[in-house]
Amino acid sequence: MNIKPKCHFCVECNGRGCISELPGMGGVFENENFILNCEAWSSYSQLVNSTSPLANIRLAPITGSIENIGFKHEAPFYRAIIDSAVSAGIKLSIGDGVPDEKLLYGIEALNAARAKGAVFCKPYPNKIIAERFDWARESAEILGVDIDSYNILTMRNLVKLERKTAADLKELVKLAQRPFAVKGIFTQEDIELVRELKPDIAVISNHGGRIETRRGSSADFLAQYGKELARYAGEVWVDGGIRSAQDIQIARALGASEVLIGRPFITALLKYGLQGIRYAVQNMFALTPELARSIRAKEA
Repeated sequence: MNIKPKCHFCVECNGRGCISELPGMGGVFENENFILNCEAWSSYSQLVNSTSPLANIRLAPITGSIENIGFKHEAPFYRAIIDSAVSAGIKLSIGDGVPDEKLLYGIEALNAARAKGAVFCKPYPNKIIAERFDWARESAEILGVDIDSYNILTMRNLVKLERKTAADLKELVKLAQRPFAVKGIFTQEDIELVRELKPDIAVISNHGGRIETRRGSSADFLAQYGKELARYAGEVWVDGGIRSAQDIQIARALGASEVLIGRPFITALLKYGLQGIRYAVQNMFALTPELARSIRAKEA
């Protein structure tokens, strides 16, 4: 892979080594939310023990490999990250970006792997999202919208993104023909939107601390609002700061059926190649017996 990595390969990926590096692997508010995401999970450690069940693991939707990760060309990243995730036996996601080829490369990678994943689109006008849903539908097990992406610093001034209403999203639910996910829930207004929409999946996320909405961690938001969101959505997922098996157990204990993981899997791919995510799951996440059995079952 032709790469000049933007990751600093810190001993611990906790947001302190890439302060404000956007484009790059950092976040907004001088990485405050990135750091909070990573720190907050341990404050709920009393909820779990070594035998506590885990949430399912899913690759987070990742795009912008040239500007954010350091690939010299865009297309190879999508094939590599999907193949690496498939090798690890975890669930998949892709996203869109600017230009359109980012989504198309992700779809190609899913198809090449003979796999399906969750496909998340940014909050373009509905006509554009509908077209992207058409592109992705045959490769998608889930279709969704990153409702807060209009706040992404690296997208600003590049394209027209908009704040979605429940009415906007209801129109897209009808068009999706797949289970529908709303990703980027991190404010009280977002909860009200989920309450009105009642999607199949509600994903708590501040995009790893890359969104300028409010200060705080995804773990604390899940702890405070997870039960309420579960009344309005079929499933609750969470994204942000997951770094260990204990974190995954805590997410499950707080009501999340799935966790999305991004930066640790990017780093593993950069360091170890196509076996990287497999190594991350087996080593970085300090396997519990349940997770080890799950991986072995998928290998059989």
